[in-house]
Amino acid sequence: MSNENYDKYDDEEDVDGYIKIDRYNPELINNISTHYKDILKQLGEDPEREGLLKTPERVAKALLYLTHGYDLNPKDILESAKFTEEYSQMVVVKDIEVYSMCEHHMLPFFGKAHIAYIPNGQVVGLSKIPRVVDAFARRLQVQERLTNQIRDCIQETLQPIGVGVVIECRHLCMCMRGVQKQNSVTTTSAFTGEFIKEKTRAEFLHLISSKLS
Repeated sequence: MSNENYDKYDDEEDVDGYIKIDRYNPELINNISTHYKDILKQLGEDPEREGLLKTPERVAKALLYLTHGYDLNPKDILESAKFTEEYSQMVVVKDIEVYSMCEHHMLPFFGKAHIAYIPNGQVVGLSKIPRVVDAFARRLQVQERLTNQIRDCIQETLQPIGVGVVIECRHLCMCMRGVQKQNSVTTTSAFTGEFIKEKTRAEFLHLISSKLS
């Protein structure tokens, strides 16, 4: 992981190869904070009042965390836990939480991702698939590109027989502004290999829609 945006620190929490970011580059935080202080003034607010004194710094830290996917290499995440295994049936990881930022309005969109692949001699540690989702989602995004990036990363790194990705999200740019449709959900999908075939795709869609008893 690149450390351009973050300081070296002693209290790293490395969970399953995924570092929790708790401290940031002070110079970068200061630069972003300065801009947000000016934005508050432009909005007619007083950035010196008690409730807003720390707001520019908090926003700067939040933005760096929400976009820390730029400092992650999704392919490296998969490569770190590839295993040879003669399993040739569908592997499905569903209901993966997605939190991202719309690049058009810098407002959040959030929901769930459902991912499947059919191994071709290699499997990956199951926790790495949600990590890949997060690595791409924690960037300025559009849902369509996010869907394709996840699909392509898994296909190129694992070389499976096929990959299926479905993402369902609510976009606050639609709920809070513009058309203001609070209950709308956007669904995107992307497939390779066997998942292009109707029978395989139908099995995948059935599995992600079913509940465990």
